Amino acid sequence: MPVSIAQKRADFRKLHESGCFVLPNPWDVGSAQLLQGMGFKALASTSSGFAWSIGHPDNKVTCDDVLAHLKTLNDATDLPVNADFEAGFAHDPAGVAANVARGVATGVAGLSIEDSTGDASAPLYEMTLAVERMRAARSAIDAAGGDVVLVGRCESFLIGQPDLKATIARLIAYAEAGADCLYAPGIRTKEQIAAVVKELAPKPINVLWGGPGMTQAELADLGVRRISVGGALARTAWGAFLKAAREIAESGSFAGMAQAVPHGEINGFFAKAAKERK
Repeated sequence: MPVSIAQKRADFRKLHESGCFVLPNPWDVGSAQLLQGMGFKALASTSSGFAWSIGHPDNKVTCDDVLAHLKTLNDATDLPVNADFEAGFAHDPAGVAANVARGVATGVAGLSIEDSTGDASAPLYEMTLAVERMRAARSAIDAAGGDVVLVGRCESFLIGQPDLKATIARLIAYAEAGADCLYAPGIRTKEQIAAVVKELAPKPINVLWGGPGMTQAELADLGVRRISVGGALARTAWGAFLKAAREIAESGSFAGMAQAVPHGEINGFFAKAAKERK
């Protein structure tokens, strides 16, 4: 029997209470089901991975497209799904609230709102407006029952403003506005991560980790509660695809396909998954 939305949301909140879990980011139904089959406890959507899968650059996908994608992911897996909801697809708080309400209706267990504007001349929302937008997201979730985890994201490190003190100040403000979990993608050193964990305690902290470096155990030792990989799994898949395709296009060689997953292995997984869903 499929897991109910209420159960997914309860399970997701429980994961935030202790320990450290990895939140891998699928970009379609197949990748979501494979990750579930590997034993992960929860998933997160990826704005970039989804955008590339439909031939768009990151942050250039409509709210309607993202909502349909989130509904598809939630329907395809028994795991809780955290939505990468970008900046809420609106500038004003009322617009953010309306879109968050639509996001909650897709069945997600968590939803993140970031403070980047998309405007290179003023890349972050002014603090007061950023807080109002977070508070609007909180109100929309509460009106729907309050069981969806709200993630407050500060994008300062990603837009070229790596001021840790200012980043922490924003995260504290977002927590006070109702964010359940805090996230500053781009922080990478042990000192940065430890400082964020300390200053936001006891709120759970999400860290983005998309390459070599610290392990899950090392991040857990720093007090990190959850780890996401953003578009890194999608980029890994695209990397293998592009390498093999370029060798064919440039030299007529098919050597790049030597690392391909055997047909029987991946087809067998989906055959078994389809049978179990009946």
